[in-house]
Amino acid sequence: MTPMTAETMRLTIRPLTLSDAPFVLRLVNQPAWLKYIGDKQVHSLADAEHYIQTGPAETQRRFGFALNLVELKTRVSIGICGLVKRETLPNPDLGFAFLEEHWGQGYAVEAATAVMDDARTRLRLRHLLAITTPDNQASGRVLQRLGFAFERLFMFPDARGEELKLYSCALDARRDDNDRDGLQSTTD
Repeated sequence: MTPMTAETMRLTIRPLTLSDAPFVLRLVNQPAWLKYIGDKQVHSLADAEHYIQTGPAETQRRFGFALNLVELKTRVSIGICGLVKRETLPNPDLGFAFLEEHWGQGYAVEAATAVMDDARTRLRLRHLLAITTPDNQASGRVLQRLGFAFERLFMFPDARGEELKLYSCALDARRDDNDRDGLQSTTD
């Protein structure tokens, strides 16, 4: 299946490639990533390349979706956003992370809206999940703004023994707001 690519008014969302390893190395070692997502043992460019190959690239190959690079139209990489398929969850979940200097500017909502539109139209998914740590209030607000509803706390096997918040969103209930948000998704 062709990977997702999308353009919004300010962003380009595209598959991660090995040339994105320096950015991935920086992103996964920032304090917020380590606090809210955890240490992925990516401490060198080789580790970052391995992470891309065994994570997003493998997920894309198996399921037709993955975490994608989010960059400004000026080609400055600012974060990742996309879908993850976990064996312990019944539906794909939306994931996003941005460099801290790009927080609070609406990029997460803009990128996630494009990913959700792609999930609904190209992938024909009807339901998405999302997970956060209980203290990650900023991500919870982003999810609520996107139409996700808090479902419950649950024990996630990969979460270092802590409870996580589970959110869900029915995609078929979402309006198509592409015209209002200036989104133009492509699948080539």
